Amino acid sequence: MTASLIRHLRTLFIIGVMLSQGASAATAQTTYKLGTFERNGKPFVGVVLRDQLVIDVSAANDAIKKPASKVKSPTDMLDLMARYDVELRSRIVEIVSIVNAAAATQKLAYVHALKDVGVRPPVQPSKLLNTAINYRAHAVESQSMRNIGVPADNEPGAAPAGTKSATAIWDRATDDQRWNPYMFLKAPSAIIAEGETILLPPGRKMVDWECELGIVIARKASRIPLAHAADYIFGYTLENDVSDREGRGDVRYGSDWLIGKSHDTFAPLGPFIVPKEFVTDPQNLPIRYSLNGEVMQEGNTSMMIHTVFEQVVYASNILTLQAGDVIATGTPGGVGSARKPPVFFKDGDKSVCTYEGIGTLTNPVKAL
Repeated sequence: MTASLIRHLRTLFIIGVMLSQGASAATAQTTYKLGTFERNGKPFVGVVLRDQLVIDVSAANDAIKKPASKVKSPTDMLDLMARYDVELRSRIVEIVSIVNAAAATQKLAYVHALKDVGVRPPVQPSKLLNTAINYRAHAVESQSMRNIGVPADNEPGAAPAGTKSATAIWDRATDDQRWNPYMFLKAPSAIIAEGETILLPPGRKMVDWECELGIVIARKASRIPLAHAADYIFGYTLENDVSDREGRGDVRYGSDWLIGKSHDTFAPLGPFIVPKEFVTDPQNLPIRYSLNGEVMQEGNTSMMIHTVFEQVVYASNILTLQAGDVIATGTPGGVGSARKPPVFFKDGDKSVCTYEGIGTLTNPVKAL
């Protein structure tokens, strides 16, 4: 058995263990999503059932006396995440069971129709980390648009000749043929919620979409090994990595990620978080992005170059991740700037990003 095959089997075993850890908690249990909402001007943490109902967790926790609970109600999503494994998951499961049992017979004051509440970004991260060109099809189309730092005839996603390890950050195995991961920071101030409007900056005519799966970090993570990466994932959400392709008018220092990625409203996030126990395999999620009803991107997370677990490891070797931080994991092929002719956002557009099992993130577009 070759060293390459041994390493491949070892990696598959590690990922299989991580996936089984996430899936076991979901057995024989109603699935739900978590989000942040607003009603009568007051924010609250909610549990989403069937993408139709929202349970106000704090109100339900206080109102339900049978069984009564000494669990303190969560103040926000970060507080819920901090106490989820210790006490809040079991209380949420109790609440969901009671709501399901009562659904057909009585109206509960702490349960609202999703359409009757305001949806806010599910979490307020201290950091947004985005992975660049993590799908081979997007690598091909990106190379056709601009120089991405690899030879034009390079195999998509393959490491160019001379690629070395990033010392103490990304140690390459001798048989790893992929290029090293590449991440950039996106300003959290760019975050908007489901249904909020993507604003096209005045005079900027080349604004594009990138429909991405977001990893929500569960707790402080620094220099973690691959075998434990799943332990630091709370769940999954969506991010539209809206991108200004117009550039800065010169080639100084190469790409300008600030101009390209961090305009106000350029990070639609949500609508909800799916706890990891309900995501059987984050590397097998169908993807679809549509603009005004026309499908622009289709793919599957199995097409990633670096897995969600590898991305958590890579990021944690650069900076300390905190609970609530989000890593956007790259986009499949089909962005507007690679089309012939190019297609960019315009006033009145409707953007719809879907990852099966995670949700759908919908945002209108308006030109300023």
